[in-house]
Amino acid sequence: MSKTFIAEMIGTAILVLFGVGAAVLMGAQIGMMGIALAFGLSIVAAAYGIGLISGAHLNPAVSLGAFLAGRMSGGALVTYVLAQVIGAVIGAAIIYLIASGQTGYDIAVNGLGQNGYGAGYLGEYSLTSALVFEVVMTFVFVTVILGATQDGAPGAMAGLAIGLTLTGIHLVGINVTGVSVNPARSFAPAIFVGGKAMADLWVFIVAPLAGGALAGILHRIGVTRAA
Repeated sequence: MSKTFIAEMIGTAILVLFGVGAAVLMGAQIGMMGIALAFGLSIVAAAYGIGLISGAHLNPAVSLGAFLAGRMSGGALVTYVLAQVIGAVIGAAIIYLIASGQTGYDIAVNGLGQNGYGAGYLGEYSLTSALVFEVVMTFVFVTVILGATQDGAPGAMAGLAIGLTLTGIHLVGINVTGVSVNPARSFAPAIFVGGKAMADLWVFIVAPLAGGALAGILHRIGVTRAA
């Protein structure tokens, strides 16, 4: 495996370990603010830890956006997405292993930080609300990433800007969908939880990819790119 593949795999595992781990292991203690910060800090950690190797995409929607923006090849896109999915599954498996060691933990009851919408899920927002939120926020997230990492941008601050953006997105939307904006992050918990999490999963694949694709296209044609 290439250094890039390993970096993306490790980085995405870090994202899940921090973000999903905070929700599952400490959610009751730190609340939504703490969970939002955990997701944002995971991006900062990965960006400065592995960013020089792979760019720390950690997210198929980000990689799709980069591809459509003309920043990576189709072959690289496949490599990144595969690494991200594997890394997310590894991270979710570790969290599940830890959580299952707590007396009374039941994945069918307590979950694994999976995304969702509708009756019985957090704020019980509709499918339309979930789709709109995920498309728009992924668009914003990927637009910030492409802008913060373009030529001429203050590169030393990119990781912080991206991490703070993800934190802000979580502060707005945890109660709506649990916040995906990342198909790999959604896929990994869903395969362990099953049931409704798997039934809802398509939303958290289609919507983030649509948002990321739009961000990439607009960046490529110069709408969101510095001249």
